[in-house]
Amino acid sequence: MPMPLSSILAVVGMRSEAALLPKEMPVVISGGDPKRLRELLRGAPEGLSGVLSFGIAGGLDPALACGDLVVATRVRGPNGAYAADLPWSASLARLCGARLGMVAGAPGVVGEPARKRMLHAATGALVVDLETEAAAAFAASRGLPFAALRAVADTAEEVLPRAAAVGLTADGRPAAGRVALALLRQPRQLPALLTVAKRSRVALQALGGARDALRRACAA
Repeated sequence: MPMPLSSILAVVGMRSEAALLPKEMPVVISGGDPKRLRELLRGAPEGLSGVLSFGIAGGLDPALACGDLVVATRVRGPNGAYAADLPWSASLARLCGARLGMVAGAPGVVGEPARKRMLHAATGALVVDLETEAAAAFAASRGLPFAALRAVADTAEEVLPRAAAVGLTADGRPAAGRVALALLRQPRQLPALLTVAKRSRVALQALGGARDALRRACAA
């Protein structure tokens, strides 16, 4: 059933992700804080027709490369498991050339390859992020269709440095001061942080390229 973009709530972590969405879509930005996101979603408007989790993610499946797109079939996190809307998700995956599969939710950044391997083994998830579980739980609480479109930034075998975990303000903007302080404490993180920035740009470009596919999937 077609869903107007103006009635689909998009859930993202960063302003740079929100900027890639169709302008009509209402957006909630978590700033990388799942707890804050849940509180923000409690104040979401009535009259929505669907919920979309959108943004970059950490790769868990070693077969995924930076920039690969994933559409959720299910979401599993510390607080529960949720099914995505299969017709919407299948249409979205077909139109943007994404892989369909499980997405893991996490309460904090999963940055070490060993932790990524453990999470992949425990859940079978292709990717992990900080917003999808809360978005799926909110959709379930409202009885709304849910979908998630995520692009791989750091791959399964890449380290996400701790400095990256403090890289956002509450409204989803880069927190340059906090990152600089983290680097002063651990300057050896700089090469990995520069790699993260490069990988994130590739993932954001992939998401931007899927905008037309998103429009068509919502209109189907």
